[in-house]
Amino acid sequence: MLYELIGVAGQLILQQKGVIRGVSNWGVFLLPKPISVHQMRHHTGHYFAMRYDSSSATQQAVRDMLALDPRMIRHASVKLGDGKLQTTSRFGAPQWSS
Repeated sequence: MLYELIGVAGQLILQQKGVIRGVSNWGVFLLPKPISVHQMRHHTGHYFAMRYDSSSATQQAVRDMLALDPRMIRHASVKLGDGKLQTTSRFGAPQWSS
């Protein structure tokens, strides 16, 4: 299920000439509080992070696709750096604390 969702988002990014920098699977965790989405109540969620570079129109298309997918409980987008390639390349691989 998770891989299908990542695959669809990844294909959308690649079709629009974007670049996927990395995908991290964080696993299943309890949500901070129970949440109701798509007429279902959820207590746990599968967390993942995808780093990618793309145009703002593609980013909006990815957000729209994730919002409409019934498998997605909640999503967020975070901009790294000032958008210049030279600055963004200094970030390197994401460092996740465990």
